[in-house]
Amino acid sequence: MNSSTRQLTNHTPQNSQLVEQEEKRPDLGFGTKLTDSKVRLVNQDGSFNLARTNGSLWDRLNIYNRLITMSWVQFFSWILAAYLFTNTLFAGIYLLADASTLIGIADEKLNGPFWKCFFFSSQTLTTVGYGHISPNSFLTSSIAAFESMIGLLAFALATGLLYGRFSRPVAHIRFSKQSVFAPYLDVNAWMFRIINTRANQLINLEITATLSRLEPKGDGTLTRKYYALNFERNKVAFFPANWTLVHPITEKSPFYGRTPEELEQSDTEILISFQALDDTFVQSVHTRFSYRYDEIRWGHKFRPMFDGDQQTRLDLDKLDETEEVDLN
Repeated sequence: MNSSTRQLTNHTPQNSQLVEQEEKRPDLGFGTKLTDSKVRLVNQDGSFNLARTNGSLWDRLNIYNRLITMSWVQFFSWILAAYLFTNTLFAGIYLLADASTLIGIADEKLNGPFWKCFFFSSQTLTTVGYGHISPNSFLTSSIAAFESMIGLLAFALATGLLYGRFSRPVAHIRFSKQSVFAPYLDVNAWMFRIINTRANQLINLEITATLSRLEPKGDGTLTRKYYALNFERNKVAFFPANWTLVHPITEKSPFYGRTPEELEQSDTEILISFQALDDTFVQSVHTRFSYRYDEIRWGHKFRPMFDGDQQTRLDLDKLDETEEVDLN
């Protein structure tokens, strides 16, 4: 046995203890090195507050994911822009290839050769083919044939994206803008409220929350620690109304004995993960959210969201309404 082997063997018990401690350390995938204060880990739209650099152009574009997840206004704006750009490009190509070889181009009812080529391109791209203008040379016929192929592929792709957007299940969950510290039974509790903004049914809901904060190590440097928050109830079978999540602040809670100033100094953030089964698509849906230390109202409780006599009505505008209360 050489000296290096003996050295490893002598340190094995201590190393195994360190490894065991590290294996038990909770982590959400952000690591312990994110110690920049005032920077949230998860944005309130569910995206991660992280920018990647030095990646490849294709990875940065991430075209499919962008087209699937962007808003409907942005999606149709990109489709319209691509349609206009393609027709403008081919109109210019037809002009360069001698527009006079297009039969019907001399018709005075159409305003100018460019617009004649533009509308001929749109008819060719969409394979409508009114026949008012048609190619009359090998070059323009070849260009029209190529454009027809581009049109078939492009519209098949656009149709697939459109179907993908409609068939993609999304959790339309609204979180209260602020969380609260409110009295609960004989203690206090940290609470937040959620609602399903759509009429679709969500079943088998589950929510997990993790508190993240900076803590000093033995050498004085800061490291990020994570603590799981136990709720009074983190699973429900149905979700027809609002749901208030309650984390009792007992001696086991990482909130226990903390003040607003201490939460700010430690850059406290609560990271929330929501998942459920969408009864419409019979698929799992999920979303993320977070509350920072300055998004907690101390000594407040949520007001009821229900009213009505013959039928219970849930007022979505009351999701964020709170009132002041005395803490225990």
